Amino acid sequence: MTREERIDLIKSYLKRLGAGEDLESVREDFKKNFEGVDATEIMAAEESLIREGTPVSEIQKLCDIHSALFHKEDKDPSKSVDLIKNTENKIDRGLFEKKFEIAEELINTKGHPLNIFHLENEALGKLIEKAKVALEKKENYYDAFLEMRNLSIHYAKKGDLLYPHLEAGFGIVGPSNVMWTHDDEIRAELKKLLSNKDKAEENIERFKTLLTRIEEMIYKEEKILFPNCAVHFKKDDWIGIYKDMKDYDIAFGVNETWDEAEEAKEEFKLKIENEVYLSGGHMNINELNSVLNSIPAEITFVDKNNINKYFNEGEKLMKRPKMAIDRNVMTCHPPKVQAIVNAIIDDFRNGRKDNVPIWMEKAGRTLYVNYIAVRDEKGEYLGTLELVQDMTFAKKHFLG
Repeated sequence: MTREERIDLIKSYLKRLGAGEDLESVREDFKKNFEGVDATEIMAAEESLIREGTPVSEIQKLCDIHSALFHKEDKDPSKSVDLIKNTENKIDRGLFEKKFEIAEELINTKGHPLNIFHLENEALGKLIEKAKVALEKKENYYDAFLEMRNLSIHYAKKGDLLYPHLEAGFGIVGPSNVMWTHDDEIRAELKKLLSNKDKAEENIERFKTLLTRIEEMIYKEEKILFPNCAVHFKKDDWIGIYKDMKDYDIAFGVNETWDEAEEAKEEFKLKIENEVYLSGGHMNINELNSVLNSIPAEITFVDKNNINKYFNEGEKLMKRPKMAIDRNVMTCHPPKVQAIVNAIIDDFRNGRKDNVPIWMEKAGRTLYVNYIAVRDEKGEYLGTLELVQDMTFAKKHFLG
């Protein structure tokens, strides 16, 4: 019997229990087909039932009954029946307890990604209760849902940082295949309802349905997603997730710091020969050169000493001869322009400005030229980046 077949059979027993069938009757059938069962198979069966639409509240109520199916205590310890293999995975008070224990420890670690996700859920939960009261009174429920808009940030972080890593790193596809879709549906419905304030009254049933879905998603996160992540992700994974979370807006006012991650030094994996390693990843020289040449902009970099260091390749409206590389940028401009260029660079070097955008017409094309101060993480000036973009297509698109 394959693992998938075993899980399907386990699901059938759990469904029978859910329908109210006698525990001993189901246990006898179970014993005919199984000598033992791995706790991970039980958890997979329960998670599958939830994905198929079994109310999460029903699964929660049945956890102890499910556990009783696979683990039977007797007054005489020698007669106890234990059908759960891998004793370190036994769950005595619900089939997710081991995952819960690990998840709870991380959730209680200030600033840990699971701590942040959990606190966001707590804040969202309070808004849900507020919305329930408003819906019951049929007063101000639109405004109550308006306060939930930050759930899109919460869902975006899940979608970018948790689901893909579960699937790519550990082959756990359930959350990414199902929960991610539900996230998108919830966000889309919330956006639709909030964009039709005038129809809020006639949409009250949709608001109620949406509220239920949001509440169920919180339960699925806390009982399935977070515990799954907790038992699979390593500390380095969490540190990486924590640092990536900084790229997202704060949701529901939750902004905690994880001291251990803040102090952790960036550790690269074993470096590959001939790869260029950057803070955002790595590429070989051919890939890096091709990527820079594929960007739909003319790129010029002038270092802090005003020396031309780099031009990307391709057809240009603002010509940049390769002979100009390693020359002072001032020698590339006529005297009347040198003063302007020098003023821009001086403003960048002294921190008075960070960018200077210029729109111009050249050879019948509309160009957007942006001069950008390049600084390191300490704010030190490293040079000036010039980006020249042909915006004629945008002009035609918007003006016809």
